[in-house]
Amino acid sequence: MHLFFGLGCIFGALGVALGAFAAHGLGNTLSAPDLATFETAARYQMYHALALLAAAWAVDRWGGAFATAAGWAFVVGIVVFSGSLYMLVLTGPRWLGAITPIGGVAFILGWALLAWTALTSR
Repeated sequence: MHLFFGLGCIFGALGVALGAFAAHGLGNTLSAPDLATFETAARYQMYHALALLAAAWAVDRWGGAFATAAGWAFVVGIVVFSGSLYMLVLTGPRWLGAITPIGGVAFILGWALLAWTALTSR
């Protein structure tokens, strides 16, 4: 529980910092589509930082492998989805866009596992 809560806080802080960096530091250097991509990465990172807090709560409240797996799915989703978009915008290799959906699938899996935990726990 402590790990997911701590990671959620760290990813949340980084999401705020990267969002501010995009708005204030990259606004004049990136194309509008690249800036939108970067902002999407920061937004999804923030959503799933909060999801990590929910996963931490679920692990503490109900325990179990599914709650833990949900937390790890959110971590993987943040790193792969948001990370690939940040790297695509900042470094340019467009092939990184091909791995972004893997992170999206990890997000979906995390939410499904979290729902399963909530619906099957007492």
